[in-house]
Amino acid sequence: MEPRQQGLLDKEPLKEVDEDMVSEVDLNNTITEEEREEMENELTKLEEEITTLKQVLASKEKRQLELKQKLGITPLSELRQNFSKSWYDMQTSTAYKKTSETLSTAGQRTSAAFSNLGTAISRKFGDMRNSPSFKSFEEKVESTVSNIKSKVGGTGGAGSFEEVLSSAAQASAQDTPTNNVTENSER
Repeated sequence: MEPRQQGLLDKEPLKEVDEDMVSEVDLNNTITEEEREEMENELTKLEEEITTLKQVLASKEKRQLELKQKLGITPLSELRQNFSKSWYDMQTSTAYKKTSETLSTAGQRTSAAFSNLGTAISRKFGDMRNSPSFKSFEEKVESTVSNIKSKVGGTGGAGSFEEVLSSAAQASAQDTPTNNVTENSER
């Protein structure tokens, strides 16, 4: 017999020697008749025990259900109780505490960063507002508004830049289409 490697996808057909080796193995004769009989008896006993245990379990589950009904325990209350216990267990866990502390610290740092950012932006706007170019722009806007009011026939003085912006914002808030739509839909 020549040595060769065999794989699962061998392309060569079986040779006579291989067929003889397979026929020599008899799987049924590995156990004696007496051992076989013992195994069958044990299997039968196990199946009977399993059946008995299933019956006992069904009986106990029925009794459990009866007791729960008498005590007023509903599936919903059990679910609530299980959820509460799980929530409590999770909150008391070390991992939850560490995560909570970390998130709290991160939140405080983020809040401080936004606060610092807001302060810096406010300072920059203040600096910009006091700059000569913004003052020049403000004067030009005030003069333009004053000219428009005098041509349109507006009453009163031109007012400051803030007053003009405020009145423009109020006028635009009153005339927005969304306000008109809501008023019409309410009628």
